[in-house]
Amino acid sequence: LKRMAAEEIRSVHRAPACLCVFCGLPAAGKSTLARDVLRTALLEGWRSAVVAYDNLIPDYAFRAKVIDDGVNLQESHTEWKSHRRAVLQCIDQFWGEARGSVQLPDSCQINRAAWERCVQGLPQVGAADGLSQEPLVFLMDDNFYYSSMRYEVYQLARKYSLGFCQVYLHCDLESCISRNERRSEPVLPKVIREMEMRLEPPNPEKNFWEKNSISLSSSGVLSTFSSQRVMELISTALCDPLSPVKDNTEQSEADRLRCATNVLHQADQACRRLISEAMKTAKGSRVSSSHMRTLSAQLSESKATFLHDLR
Repeated sequence: LKRMAAEEIRSVHRAPACLCVFCGLPAAGKSTLARDVLRTALLEGWRSAVVAYDNLIPDYAFRAKVIDDGVNLQESHTEWKSHRRAVLQCIDQFWGEARGSVQLPDSCQINRAAWERCVQGLPQVGAADGLSQEPLVFLMDDNFYYSSMRYEVYQLARKYSLGFCQVYLHCDLESCISRNERRSEPVLPKVIREMEMRLEPPNPEKNFWEKNSISLSSSGVLSTFSSQRVMELISTALCDPLSPVKDNTEQSEADRLRCATNVLHQADQACRRLISEAMKTAKGSRVSSSHMRTLSAQLSESKATFLHDLR
């Protein structure tokens, strides 16, 4: 099956590279699957690399702020947005400008050594020489819980007529929290719960640009079949390169995503102000510490539900 997929790529006009996004909750199995796909791709002769955001972006950028009403995930998203864009900037330069010898800008907000390790096994390549070589595949490993995060990767793929696809790892919340606790540097459970409330899985029926997407259940152990499905998905995306021509549909989609993100941010800020006032009022009324904690948890849950429904 894998040989047939490889022959299919060689026999038709294909994209010189593909950006494959792995998305899902922390500890859903994204990194494990990405490494499995990397091994399979290398056996097929594909030039491949795992772009692990956890390694590339400094630790402080991931630290969600914990405040009276819970986890301020929205503000954290805003703060480390520039770090994620720096990762895409490096791929942009690698492909389009630096011809494989990327010069990171002084203000680059990623780990330089980690980036060099990421691409050290890749040959120098530019946008003009892809058709004569085996495909180049970047496996993008991050949570990507907002569709707007994934859309930025799509835009970069479209800029150079590359392939684009998405793999959503669906894992139940409690399994993710349990796995996360066994990590050397676990994510706060309340962060995972908040992220689960805000998670926007790929939705091809709603978003035209998410058509090349699959969903894999990762509550159990991922099988070899999962890697094969991802390889087939990448093969399909390589045979369906994106058009760099901008149209009103894409612009409308970009505007919609920006508007939705802005509305959610404003609603989140308003909720936080109201909750803060409620907590101050309760404190002034000399409510006990245990009741304060209960009230904080209830208000935080109500806020998360409201934002989820608003989205």
